[in-house]
Amino acid sequence: MVNKRNENFKSGVIALIARPNVGKSTLLNRILGQKVAIATPLKQTTRKNLKGIYTDENSQIIIIDTPGVHKPKNELGKYLSSQTKDALLNTDLILFMVDGSDCAGVGDKWIYDNYLKGIKTPVLLVLNKVDLIKDMEKRELNLFSYKNMMNQNIDSIKISAKTGRNTDDLIKKIKEYLPYGEKFYEDDIICDTNMREMACEIIREKIILNTKDEVPHSIAVNIENYFEEEKIDKIKAVIIVNTESQKGIIIGKSGSMLKKIGTQARTEIEKTVEKKVFLELFVKVEKNWLKNKTLVKNLGYE
Repeated sequence: MVNKRNENFKSGVIALIARPNVGKSTLLNRILGQKVAIATPLKQTTRKNLKGIYTDENSQIIIIDTPGVHKPKNELGKYLSSQTKDALLNTDLILFMVDGSDCAGVGDKWIYDNYLKGIKTPVLLVLNKVDLIKDMEKRELNLFSYKNMMNQNIDSIKISAKTGRNTDDLIKKIKEYLPYGEKFYEDDIICDTNMREMACEIIREKIILNTKDEVPHSIAVNIENYFEEEKIDKIKAVIIVNTESQKGIIIGKSGSMLKKIGTQARTEIEKTVEKKVFLELFVKVEKNWLKNKTLVKNLGYE
């Protein structure tokens, strides 16, 4: 922690909450100016609270990207829900991010009723994906549906995380809610994730992007070994799947899919660590691991 108190400097913690696939991770990457969170077109990509740190000349904003919120159906779902609830504690502001290209739905109402209703922390309504709507009247009707759902004249802003539209204005608005205080991190730190965790997420992202709906959320990645050397990092990772058929999809014909996933993951990890990487990937079947509380915990979801 950097003890740098300044009456002209603001710092604080904000939490991002939304339904799955609304664009939280995309927004976090946009604000930070580089990729720290995996973002895919599929739902429930984010599984752990990720802390991003945005710092400029007069503020430091600690942004917690939470898993997309949905009603828990298994042990992993319970973990994701607890991650979100933990993130809402002791924050200065909650960004309730919604799909601004559509009106409020059942999922948004469920989040409001179960996480935000009656909460004392200020809530800022962030309408994302407004670039998808050209009809200004439709945009306002969508905004009204969310405000009506929350039964209050809540502060709001329309943005596009994908194009960057109004994200500078969003940062300015966030600062209005922050207290004057200390700088908690050095200027060059942008996230609190170590390389072991980052490698795990990069591998999982490549699996999701290459297999799409075939094995969307029945996989997990466990980094068994991560050895850092001066000129090369050596990583051994195990991909956990639910069934033998999913294992076959991950491996592919003559190992082609696993090789493709490994090459893409290794290339991105090398860009991150700025040196060579030796990556070994293995696939293991753990039937119904999503419902196994012990296994979910052992995989780091606790």
